[in-house]
Amino acid sequence: MKSRLVAGAAALVAAILGVVLVIAYANGADARAQAGMKPTDVLVVTKPIPQGAPAAGIADSVQLKPLPASAVAPTALHSLDGMSGKVVSVAMQPGEQLLSDHLADPSTLTAPGSVAVPAGLQQVAFSISADRAVGGKLQAGDTVGVFLSFDHGAVPAGGPESTALVYHSVLVISVQGEPQSPDSSKPATGSITLTVAVNDAQATKIVFAAQWGTIWLSKEQPNLPQTPPNPIDRSKVYQ
Repeated sequence: MKSRLVAGAAALVAAILGVVLVIAYANGADARAQAGMKPTDVLVVTKPIPQGAPAAGIADSVQLKPLPASAVAPTALHSLDGMSGKVVSVAMQPGEQLLSDHLADPSTLTAPGSVAVPAGLQQVAFSISADRAVGGKLQAGDTVGVFLSFDHGAVPAGGPESTALVYHSVLVISVQGEPQSPDSSKPATGSITLTVAVNDAQATKIVFAAQWGTIWLSKEQPNLPQTPPNPIDRSKVYQ
C-alpha cells in the first residue's frame, strides 16, 4: 500500500514538473518572438543608388525605418557616420537595407574591362589610331612605352622633326572602342581611346603631345630595361 502511494506521489510530481517546464518553454518562446518583433531602426534605400556613388552624397536616398529585429541583416547600418570617403559598391534599389558591405574604398572598384589605378597616380585618356597602338591589340593591364613625336621638334626654337621614347611601363587602365578591320589578314584600322595611369608630370606631357604632336605606343614586357629618353631627329636617324 505504502509503495503504491509513493509511486503515485512520484508520478504526480513528475506531471507537475512537466507542466511547469512546458509553461516555461512557452513563455520563453513568447519572449523570443517578442524580441524578434521589437522594431529596430536601420537605413533603407528610398531612391535608386548607382554603383560608385559617394557615401557622402546618398543621405537623401536613404531613410531610417523601423524593421522587426529578426528581419534586420547583421551588417545593416543605422547611420552613415564613419563612411566618409567610401563609395557604393553595387547598385541599390528602393526597399533594400543599406549594409556596411555595400560601401567600399573607391580603389577596390573597377569597371568591367579595366584595372585598378595604383595609389598616387591619376588617369588620363587619349584617342589613338590602331596602327600607333600595336595594331589595336592592347588591353587593360598591359604596360606600354610612350613615344612622343613633333613635326617641328620640341624645343623653343623649333627644329627638325623629332621622336623620343619618354616613358616606360605605363599601365593601361582601360581600352574603349574596337578598331575596324574588314580583313583579318590586313592591319586593323580605326581608333581607340586608352586610359592610362600616370603622375601629374607625365599626364601633362601626354596631353601636350596629343594636342600638338602625335603619340605612339609599344607593348612592353615585364622587367624591360628603363632607358632614359633619347630624342631622334633627322641628324640621328641613320646613326
